Amino acid sequence: MSSEFRTGREGEEFTYRGYTLDELQEMDLEDVAALLPARKRRSIERGLTTEQQKLLEKARSKDENETANSPIRTHLRDMPVLPEFVGLTFAVYNGQSFERVKVDPEMIGHYLGEFQLTRNSVEHGQAGIGATRSSKFVPLK
Repeated sequence: MSSEFRTGREGEEFTYRGYTLDELQEMDLEDVAALLPARKRRSIERGLTTEQQKLLEKARSKDENETANSPIRTHLRDMPVLPEFVGLTFAVYNGQSFERVKVDPEMIGHYLGEFQLTRNSVEHGQAGIGATRSSKFVPLK
């Protein structure tokens, strides 16, 4: 299963803090939490919220059913990406719409919301004729 995911280097198997993806998926949630960065580890140690627990149960049941066509819809941008999520597709809400996020092994230890931006980049066009007083000096193409 881990060979189908891309790795940092060609031909090298993915590892997270010295553990392969298969080893991570076999671990308990507490053991995985010990490997995560401090903020994610603290949120798991304090206990997942009821919404986060429901999402985790959906992900576990989705893994058994193997229906990758329909993503798991969620508003939980603050859910840490766990090894159990690898290979699943989530529809993460960005404040306007649900956008698909396919979880890769490199995403472990981050939040779901980090992969779905909430703000669009602004690309201003050229000022048109009459837009400003100085626009009459903008050469026409």
